[in-house]
Amino acid sequence: MKHILIPTDFSDNAWNALVYGISFFKKTHCTFHIVHINAINTNSSGEAAMYVSPDLLEKTILAESREKLKVLIKKVEKLPLNTKHYFKTQAIYGFLTDQLKDQVKEKNIELIIMGTKGSSGLKAVSIGSNTGNVITKVPCTIMAVPESATYESVKEIGFPSDLNLAYEIKVLDTIKDIILLKNSALRLLYISSKGEELNTNQIKIKNLLLDYFKETECTFHEVTGKKIDESVQCFTESRNLDMLIMVAKNLNFLESILFRPTVERISYHTKVPFLVIHE
Repeated sequence: MKHILIPTDFSDNAWNALVYGISFFKKTHCTFHIVHINAINTNSSGEAAMYVSPDLLEKTILAESREKLKVLIKKVEKLPLNTKHYFKTQAIYGFLTDQLKDQVKEKNIELIIMGTKGSSGLKAVSIGSNTGNVITKVPCTIMAVPESATYESVKEIGFPSDLNLAYEIKVLDTIKDIILLKNSALRLLYISSKGEELNTNQIKIKNLLLDYFKETECTFHEVTGKKIDESVQCFTESRNLDMLIMVAKNLNFLESILFRPTVERISYHTKVPFLVIHE
């Protein structure tokens, strides 16, 4: 039985992520833990801006959340019946990332599925601040589903890497599990800024990856481009990839793909879900 955590704020974006997750794991026995976290707001100094007594919390905020979760489950029940899927709900009050960390431990969560909502303007980031915080701070594999993504199939998966750090077998096993589950092809992607050749260590890691995935359809691709995020986007669109997989171990490389400077407009990751794997 796979335990999957899906945070919801009851938005269309969160509903889309839930539907995508249900469709993605339609052949897998899963318990979906749907959680609404009433996040504690912080002031400019980073301290909690408001304290709510437990009694008031129970009678107002959490009670309202539970009613919304009941409505959400009724909506889920209108989807095609899948006897392999079970749903549990919970309303919580607290700091988002702290509560998700606790949920991961308590429920043996293997995967978090979240919706991402892009926006434009000077304060925007490419995947949303909440999703970004969860990706970088919660040690659990995360599937981020863009608001316009719809599940059809996952025929090709892109795996961008700078080939500087070796990957743990556990990480590679997770990738292989997804590939086998979906009968997907894996496209390893290396981006060089000036077309420079791979060094000895990078060649070693490249060969290790190709050897590990030799029993699946796996190919290596090299792209030259000054901006990593734009190169990944071009490769994703040219190959018509269905998903991207990244590893959180190399945070600098990960952030160069997922996060753009706040002064730039948002254009990346409008349709393709991505899976970020933590060791």
